[in-house]
Amino acid sequence: MAMKFNILAIVAILAATLHCSVAQRTHIVGDSLGWLVPPGGSIAYTTWASKQTFTVGDVLIFNFPTGIHNVAQVTRTSFDACNTTSPISLTTNGPANITLTTAGEHYYICTFSSHCDLGQKLAINVSAAPSTSPPPQSATPSPVPAPSPSRTPQTYIVGDNLGWLVPPGGSLAYRTWAATKTFLVGDILVFNFTSGAHDVAVVTSKAAYDSCNTSATETPITTSPARITLTSPGEHFYVCTFPQHCSLGQKLAINVTGLAATPTPIPSPVPTPAPTRPPPSGPVPAPAPSSTRHTPPPSGSTTAPAPAPSGPTAPSPADDVSAPPAPNSAPSFSVAALPFTFLSIALAFFY
Repeated sequence: MAMKFNILAIVAILAATLHCSVAQRTHIVGDSLGWLVPPGGSIAYTTWASKQTFTVGDVLIFNFPTGIHNVAQVTRTSFDACNTTSPISLTTNGPANITLTTAGEHYYICTFSSHCDLGQKLAINVSAAPSTSPPPQSATPSPVPAPSPSRTPQTYIVGDNLGWLVPPGGSLAYRTWAATKTFLVGDILVFNFTSGAHDVAVVTSKAAYDSCNTSATETPITTSPARITLTSPGEHFYVCTFPQHCSLGQKLAINVTGLAATPTPIPSPVPTPAPTRPPPSGPVPAPAPSSTRHTPPPSGSTTAPAPAPSGPTAPSPADDVSAPPAPNSAPSFSVAALPFTFLSIALAFFY
């Protein structure tokens, strides 16, 4: 029984030791760059830190030659102002191993003259150590989250505030800038430069890019800002074709990894049809019957009236049986007989 207990205790100790060794991580500050005055300014260390996750118990390793650099932990105020007086801690021998013992923001600089001002400074955010107790097991497995849809095309300002120029310290500035971006087909690169002092050209091969062979390029864009849309996945290379500019670091290589989603167009609203007028209620009145009366001819016309149809004609229900006679029948005959009446009276009076 005692033997079994001892074996269990040894297994528990080994498990705890293994857990601690797995939980603790080592970070080489700047990776292959090391701890020095970075070309292009502090963006190199800002970019490096943005790709790391720091936890209490992790170790930072600052690689530098002793006597040329050092590493000091300082406050946020001293970090922003590059104030090298009264640091929290100072390590002068390289490489320097610093264990992160507390959560929160940590700031490191080199106290050699102007080194911090030139970008030899690092700010990180340390998270608390994760709990060692295993998470509770749920009765049902949690649903797998659906993959997020691909994003819409984005516009990138090459170098951000640096712009497109011969960078101080070489091409590291543009390599560092590109390292934090995700490029997709449909994205747009904007190169801001002084027209007449720089240009931008697409390089046709990686070999020409590496050797700064500016004759193996497409037609340069000479007017700023130059907007270039990424139309295909894969590696893309850009340089300035002015003499020595590419060799001095004015060059950019990116990797386009996928396809950006096209924004869904908003459909035009369909006009609502005008409401139809409802039919009138009640019976619909019959149309008025056409009149059968003859229109009198104009005054002085000698046209004889149209002969009446032969045979009796039954009146239609719409005809008015008490209608007066046609105006061109009896009245016209009476008017024609008046002169004869007056002539007969005159002859009777003389005889």
